[in-house]
Amino acid sequence: MGDMDSSSSTTLSNHKKTSSVSRLRKGCLSFAASLQKGFRYVKAFFVGQVKTITARNEKEASEAELEATKMQVEATDAAEDIKNRLNKSA
Repeated sequence: MGDMDSSSSTTLSNHKKTSSVSRLRKGCLSFAASLQKGFRYVKAFFVGQVKTITARNEKEASEAELEATKMQVEATDAAEDIKNRLNKSA
């Protein structure tokens, strides 16, 4: 009987360790996705600023702003998609 108690407590201990490692892994991946979003967002901002400054007319400036906004939205969508996939695998 003592062996069964020891075996089940070891199994519970291993499950808790696995669960903790899994949560930590998902947290790190979520953080990495957030960092990636931030870098892509900043990149979109600077690309938009450079294109706006170098625009020859108002139409090109408007297109540059729209492109920068589109890049920022895509960065946000990509990060949210990654986070949603992480949460679904839970």
